[in-house]
Amino acid sequence: MMLRSRALRGLVALGLVALGLAAAGCGGSSSGKPGATGSNCSKVVPTPSGTPQQYSSEPPLCIDPTTYTATIVTNQGTVVASLDGKNAPHTVNSFKFLADHHYFDKSPCHRLTTRGIFVLQCGDPTGQGTGGPGYTIPDENLSGATYPAGTLAMANTGQPHTGGSQFFICYAATPLPPQYTPFGKVTSGLDVLLKIAKNGEDDANGAGDGHPKQPVVIQTFTVTKA
Repeated sequence: MMLRSRALRGLVALGLVALGLAAAGCGGSSSGKPGATGSNCSKVVPTPSGTPQQYSSEPPLCIDPTTYTATIVTNQGTVVASLDGKNAPHTVNSFKFLADHHYFDKSPCHRLTTRGIFVLQCGDPTGQGTGGPGYTIPDENLSGATYPAGTLAMANTGQPHTGGSQFFICYAATPLPPQYTPFGKVTSGLDVLLKIAKNGEDDANGAGDGHPKQPVVIQTFTVTKA
């Protein structure tokens, strides 16, 4: 699912890159526990199988069209972000569902880029950059999309509607085409991301693109209604 070819390395130098994919899920109750609210939530919610969790389909759309708060506790510090449930409902719904089911807990952030684009990429529990929850979600909120510092956006394969659980956070303004669903904005913890970036990457995928030299692990990921 990840595009890590020589062509990709060239794109990184230009600041244009297909940022890896995975899959996402549906919203539960605003308490942060698995549950369902809203008119669509009478539908059967898919049950997980395997490790990491795999789902046969995107869960029903359960969130309200409002702002949600993501709290991402990592071994390097805590990042808090507001999530746009109005303009990216499928994406936020998916992240709430997966967070409620502890999909992201104890997962590594597998990619850091420091040339051309400036992102930390997470959301694959396997840590390989190829994993996801077994389904994809539609692209959203792309009209006029830009990626300033603090943006949370979906990774994908470079093809439309291939987002899953993998996401990236821009720690500095990043020149990307409007092809990656922006669904949130960091409200606190940008200093944590800058510290991670300062420690550098191992260039495993080419100059300025690799694993964080200082390992980053999501300890807990929660989503609640703001």
